[in-house]
Amino acid sequence: MAKNLLKNPSGEELFEFWELTENGGSQWKVEEMPGDCGFDFCLDGVTKYFATSFELCLKRQVIDLLAEDYSSEQLDAQPPVTVDDWYCGRSDCGCTYQMTVTLLDENQEIMQEFKPEPVTLDPDSDDCSWKQVSHTFADYGPGMRFITFEHGGQDTKFWDGWFGVRVTGSSVTVEI
Repeated sequence: MAKNLLKNPSGEELFEFWELTENGGSQWKVEEMPGDCGFDFCLDGVTKYFATSFELCLKRQVIDLLAEDYSSEQLDAQPPVTVDDWYCGRSDCGCTYQMTVTLLDENQEIMQEFKPEPVTLDPDSDDCSWKQVSHTFADYGPGMRFITFEHGGQDTKFWDGWFGVRVTGSSVTVEI
């Protein structure tokens, strides 16, 4: 199994290694499973999640692939890059979820981007269980040296506190 290149993907170390690019409302918070979402997580070892607030909350990591001991030759062979993320809402408040993952060259110029449409979760029509988003990059050309991973969201009712989307279990892997 390939190594997860994201550090602290589930909040076990609070916000260590994450850049909080948007920290609105009551700001980001780390909570214990199952917490207010009410659902345990399906992957072993994940006991916490990141919760968003009533204004946009986004966090990101930039992965330097050469610093992670990949060689230029390995990366120029365009190995598959897989990203996974898990998100859920609460049963009492709607929320939105978004993510953007980019493959960057040595100058940090975008080679390829994965940015699905933002998702709105409505507790009246959604079971609020954990949902997975996954994408594998291929045929992106030689020269990839960095990967950025950014995700987050907010609640839809602008309630004070942490009623927005929950995220955890994130991963970025390079298949060498």
